[in-house]
Amino acid sequence: MPPLLEVRDLAVRYAGADGAAAWAVGELNLDVSEGEVVGLLGESGCGKTTLLLAILGLLPASARIVDGSIRFRGRDLRGLDPAALRAVRGAEISMIFQEPALALNPVRRVGAQVAEVVGAHRSWSRRRCREEALSILAEVGFPDPARIHDSHPHELSGGQRQRVAIAQALVCRPALVLADEPTASLDSTTQAELRSLLGTLQRRFGLSLLLVSHDLGGLAALAARVLVMYAGRVVEAGPAARVFADPLHPYSRGLLRAFPRALYAAGSRERPVPVAIPGASPDLAHLPPGCAFEPRCSERRPHCVERAPHETRPVEERRVRCFIYGG
Repeated sequence: MPPLLEVRDLAVRYAGADGAAAWAVGELNLDVSEGEVVGLLGESGCGKTTLLLAILGLLPASARIVDGSIRFRGRDLRGLDPAALRAVRGAEISMIFQEPALALNPVRRVGAQVAEVVGAHRSWSRRRCREEALSILAEVGFPDPARIHDSHPHELSGGQRQRVAIAQALVCRPALVLADEPTASLDSTTQAELRSLLGTLQRRFGLSLLLVSHDLGGLAALAARVLVMYAGRVVEAGPAARVFADPLHPYSRGLLRAFPRALYAAGSRERPVPVAIPGASPDLAHLPPGCAFEPRCSERRPHCVERAPHETRPVEERRVRCFIYGG
């Protein structure tokens, strides 16, 4: 059975102010199957959000896809006209944005904003759209959906606004949800509550979920597979449990060393000291000819400076882009 989403050799370029092109995504391959949760992990600026926006056709004017294909249920989304793409966006593929305070209209009641998504894709009466909005607000955990429905965004807490954003994304029961760090701006308790909610809704509705996060613990709890991105490229991919237990790429190992005790040394009585990855992420408009991670890598080799590694499969179900494994 073919994957629900297939991304092949995707390359996205931003036009730089100095005329140089910034390659935000390059040579990227990604599959998401029906009902699967796939995690995207990496530092800020590595291309995770750009990938999600490219899938939905929401890239800014300064960016464009220069290569590759994005197929959803066998259809190439890049070949759809704007009207056909709008019909897919929200109904079949939806997105949970990182900051609901910016994603929600501050002057409209939140219930109207949820019902508006239904009205855009269903030929239903206003009353039925309102009923559907109330129903999904209850599904995302509001004990008083009618009050929330009639509230404005500024009357809600950050966690409540994010629940509304989740309701917007799920109200049309899409097959695929793209979640761009949906808990990043919230306190740790609310983050845990929303992670649990996402897991519950994913199972209840049979959703496929492409989840972007800096939270390794959250990804470990939710994702079946994980892709680690660096400088616009996937440097490691595989089953989440195996990647977290035995990371192969030096960058993946660095991320785990930098992460708190909850993931890196679960069950240990000792509190490990987080170790930062030295250096900084590269300028995507001036990438080196070799491996982009080479200046920060403790396992660099002479040829890492000269040319970029190719993707290899050193063990079953694992993909790595590193010369250590013959890439």
